[in-house]
This record gives sequence, C-alpha cells and structure tokens, in this order.
Amino acid sequence: MAALIAAYMAWNIGANDVANAMGTSVGSGALTLKRAIIVAAVFEFAGAVFFGSHVTDTIRKGVLDFGTDGFDYELSQNLMYGFLGALLAAAIWLTIATKYGLPVSTTHSIVGGVIGMGLFIQADSVNWGKVFEIVLSWIISPLLGGLIAYISFNIIKRVIMNHDDPVERTRKVAPLLALPTFFVLGLALQFKGLKGFYSNLDNKGIINKSNWLPPKDGTTFNPMADGAWIPINSLLVALTIGILASAILWQVLRRYEFKEDGYAGVERVFIWLQIITACYVAFAHGANDVANAIGPMAAIYDISTSANGTLSPEQVDVPIELLLLGGAGITIGVATWGYKVMDTIGKKITHITPSRGFAAEFGAATTVLIFSMPFLAVPISTTHTLVGAVVGVGLAGGASAVDFRVFWKIAASWVASLPVAGIGAVIFFILFAGNPTNVAIVTLLAFGITGYVVSRPSGEVDPHALVVSETPSTIPTVSVMGLTPFELFHNHAIAVEKTVTCMAEAVSVAVSGKDPTKEIEATVLAELDADNIKASLRDEIGKGVMITIGRDNFLHMISRQDRIADYAQNVAEQLSFRTLYENKDARNNLVRMADAVVKTVSRYEDAVEQLKNLSLSGYSRKEKDELSRLIREVNLLEHEADKIERDSAAFVFTEGDEEPLAAMHMYRVLQRLDDVANSCEMAANAFLPIIYD
Repeated sequence: MAALIAAYMAWNIGANDVANAMGTSVGSGALTLKRAIIVAAVFEFAGAVFFGSHVTDTIRKGVLDFGTDGFDYELSQNLMYGFLGALLAAAIWLTIATKYGLPVSTTHSIVGGVIGMGLFIQADSVNWGKVFEIVLSWIISPLLGGLIAYISFNIIKRVIMNHDDPVERTRKVAPLLALPTFFVLGLALQFKGLKGFYSNLDNKGIINKSNWLPPKDGTTFNPMADGAWIPINSLLVALTIGILASAILWQVLRRYEFKEDGYAGVERVFIWLQIITACYVAFAHGANDVANAIGPMAAIYDISTSANGTLSPEQVDVPIELLLLGGAGITIGVATWGYKVMDTIGKKITHITPSRGFAAEFGAATTVLIFSMPFLAVPISTTHTLVGAVVGVGLAGGASAVDFRVFWKIAASWVASLPVAGIGAVIFFILFAGNPTNVAIVTLLAFGITGYVVSRPSGEVDPHALVVSETPSTIPTVSVMGLTPFELFHNHAIAVEKTVTCMAEAVSVAVSGKDPTKEIEATVLAELDADNIKASLRDEIGKGVMITIGRDNFLHMISRQDRIADYAQNVAEQLSFRTLYENKDARNNLVRMADAVVKTVSRYEDAVEQLKNLSLSGYSRKEKDELSRLIREVNLLEHEADKIERDSAAFVFTEGDEEPLAAMHMYRVLQRLDDVANSCEMAANAFLPIIYD
C-alpha cells in the first residue's frame, strides 16, 4: 500500500511541479505542449532515476526532532503509519490543487503532512524554527525570484530591445548573457541536480564530496580553504560550462542566418536559451523532488523490513526500485495532467515571451541556488520562486500586466498547503489505527472519493483546449493554435481592413451605376470572418490568458476594433436600400470619401502591427514612439476624411433639392462612412494608455 501511495504521490509531483520547468516554455511558445511533455518526461525521469539520492533523510527537511535516544518499537510503528498518512494527505492535496491549476509546493505539502503527524504522535517533536523558515520562504523566495527576473528582463530590454537593430545586437550580447546564465546553471546543477550523484561517489570512495559540494558546517567564502561554502572545484566546473556555452553560442550566432525579422529573430535566440534552462530545471527537479515521494516510502520500507521493526536514526538506503517507481510516477504525471498547472504558470499570471520566460527561469534558478547554500539553508520552494519570477517579469511591463487575482489564489494555496496536509495526515493516521487492513480499506476509499470529486466537471472551460467560439458548422472557424493574443488581434485587424476594402469596392460599383449586390455580400462575409476571429480572441482571453497590458484594456481594444467592421458592413447595407443620388460630382465625392476611409483603416492596421512589435520588444521606448507616430497619422487621416465628408455633405444639400430622397440617402451613406473613419480614430486612441503607462 505504501508503494501504491508513493506512486500516486510521484504522479502528483509530475502533474503539479512540472510547471516549474515547462510552464513558461509552453506559455511563451518556445515549446508546444506535446514537446514540453516529452522533454520534461525525459529529463525528470533521468534526474530521478540516475541522479536521485540513494539515501534520504528519515524525517523530511528536519522538521521533526525525536532526540538522540533513537527510535523504539512503538515510536517507529507510529511513524510508519504516520508517514503513510502524510504521503496520502499530501498527494490528495496536490490532486485538488492540480485540478484547479494551482501550482503548490510538493515539498511543503509533504512537510505539512510530516508536521501534522509529528504533532499528533509527539507534540514536542516539531522543530518550530524550521517551520518558521518554511513560512518565511513563502515571502522571501517569490520576492527575490521576482526581483532577479525583473532586473534580468529590464537588462535585456534596455540592451537589446531598445537598440535600432535588435537582431544584430543579439548576436553580440546573447553570448555575454550566456556566460553568467550557464555559470549559475553549472553551480546549481552540481549543488542541486548532482548532489545525490556526488554522495554516491563519496560512499564508494571515488571522490571526497566536500571538495565539490557546500559542507553543512562550512565557515568561509574562500573557495581555496577547507570547508568553503563554494569549493573551488565547483566554481571551475561552472565557469568552464559558462565559457563553453558562451563560445558555442557566439560561433552559432556569427554564422546563423535569421529567417525572422526584428524582435521575432531576437526571441528565436531566447527560445534556445529558455529550452536549455527548462531542461536543467526539469532534470534538477527530478533529481531532488523524487525524494518527496520515495523519502517517506523509504522510511516505511526501512521500518517494515528491519529485524526489530524500528527506524534507522539518520539516513536510510533507497533501493533502485523505489527510484524507478518515483521516476515513472513523475513521468506519467507530466504526460497526463501536467498541462493544467503549465497553463496557469505560462498564461494566466502574465503574458510570457521567450525572453520573459528566460528571465523568469534564470531568476528562479539563481534564487534556488542562493538559498540552497548552507550559510542560508532555507528550504524554499522552486514553485514559489518561479511564480514570483513570472510576476517579476510581468511587472517589468507595468502593474496592469499581472493578474493579481490569479496570484493571490496561488498564494492562498501555498499558505493552505501545510495545515491541509497536516490535518489530513492526522485524520488518516487515526483511521489507519495501526492496522494494515485499515490502511488498505482507507487508502482505496480515499482514492475512490478523490477520483470522483476531481472527475466532476468544474464548470470552467478546459484551459488547454484552444478552440474557437462555438459557431454553426456552416461557418468557417479560425484556428488560434500557436498564436499569441497580440498576433490574433493583428489578424482581426487584417480581417477588419478586408471588410472595409470590400465595402469600398461596393461603393465604387454603386457609384458606377452597376448592381453592387456581389460586393455587398463580400463585405458581409468579410465582416463575419472578422467576427469569428473576434470570438476566438475573446474566448482565449476568457480562458484566463493574461495580457501584458491588462485583460480589461485588451477587451476594450477588441470592441473598438470590431466596431470598424460593423460600421463598414452598415455602409454596404445602406447601398442596397436604393440607388444613389444621380449627380456625377456627388458620386465622385462619395468615392473620395471611401478612399479616405480606406487609407485611415490601412494606417490603423499598421498601428496594430506595431502594437504586436511593441509587445515583443518588452514595451521599449523606441517602439512606443513609433506607435505614437502611427496613432497620430491615423488621427490626421481621419481629420482629412472629416473634411471630405463635410464638403461632400454640403454639396449634396446644396444641389440635391430636385431629388431630396436620393440626396438624403447619399448623405446617410456619407455619415456611415464617416462613422468608419471615426471608429478607426477611437480604436487607435485606445492604444494611448499603453504608450504613456
């Protein structure tokens, strides 16, 4: 039963914690979901099985202290059932959190279960100092991770994005950025990912791990001295990794021909860097956090197989079978349910691009490395740190770029982890009643009830099912897979421009005296296509996808843009009511007005494309200035359209006395054309808060 519970816990670790490694990569588009699952599964499994520690602490993270007298039979038996309860309670809590897409700490969940059962078994056993450190880490790790990510992204934005030629700038700067990045990853890989590997070699007498890993009783920052916090061997290895990575990237970029222009080319380089950092995080996570599933299981195994039924006081061996169990469970969890938390990390907190995702992962990896040093030794959560880092890169685009409603829900789930898992562990310990039969019955019932609860529909749209709005099967739908909201917004602007172009053709045909029915129908169909894209875009935002400029602002921009197409369709429909005023000059004025409207809409579409570029640049000043120029041009073109409409209307009212109904009809068409131009101006001016934010 313990093996079954441990496998279930490992499955939950894969389903929830994998977002630490892959959430930002999926959110930024650096990896598709399928590829992210494959990469995460491979590296998580490799880290867990090949480099997971073959020994583990009997009491996770030192939160319980039963003194130095050892463990007698009664206490050991209570701990065995207590560990069973802690594992089961933590696993169920993780299932519930994953169901709602909440990234919580698997480490803190199992620690909460251990604290709960420790309080119940022996109240004075809890190390409250360690518990205080864990609570403190809820604040410290997100803040530091967010600060480093914020600074990192601002450096990228200032040095690369603000440059006149960002692609060429990337060729020169990216290798320099790779050096500190891979230096940090090199240290973190040794201290976190390969910690168990070094311990295994030390146990076999091959190396002295104190020459490679920070000693718990270290006393100095001097890397050459005995007991150095960061041994010289590790520094040299990390520096070598950093220099090699920098040199390789420099050689690659020197020869690489970018297929993408501008910021898309910049993001291509950061896709490479982000995928590498994601692979590291997945590998280190598998090597470290597999202990959250198999650590308590190893203690249970140790007690149940010992000659006298007692627990080893210090560390217990972890059989390779348990590492395989943990690795397999994590891998299956990644593949089956990992997308839920990935969606929250990658899309719902803030808008992620590869450069932002890289900054977030670098901030998280650096923070975890700092706090893993023995001179701090605070048990922080990678999940908490990465969430803080994602918020940090979001704040680099302004406070409106972060959905704090989602963040506070996540933070509340962090606080709930310890008490929920702790109370659950106590309840299960009582229900087990020290009886193996009870363990089997209670565990299977718990599995059944949990499965029933989480399988019930929550009433929410599946956040990963990127489908367009529900429309009749006869209406062509628009695929949004792989498109960012800004790209989809630009696609909508193109569809709106097409609607206006079809409308102008209808005006031209009507002015020539021919039947404009065909062109009117084309306008209606173009507006319908624009509506489909609009619905897709709103659906995407409705699923909780966060936009850098704020969800409410973005929805307002969509409505303003959609109004342009609506007015254009209205112009075309007006043409079908009756023939136009039979006056050559009046009809020529109408064509001039339609041309002025087309020019205004065309320049507006340029502004939307620039908005897409602005978002890719991290809202750099030079791109804001370019957007400001285009908005100003839209306003000037709308002013020119206003003048034509005014002069044309005056001519119609002056010359149209003989055909008053036809003249009034001509005036209404002019008014509707003016509405199209005015709606363009209002839609463009809706971008102004982005410029002045």
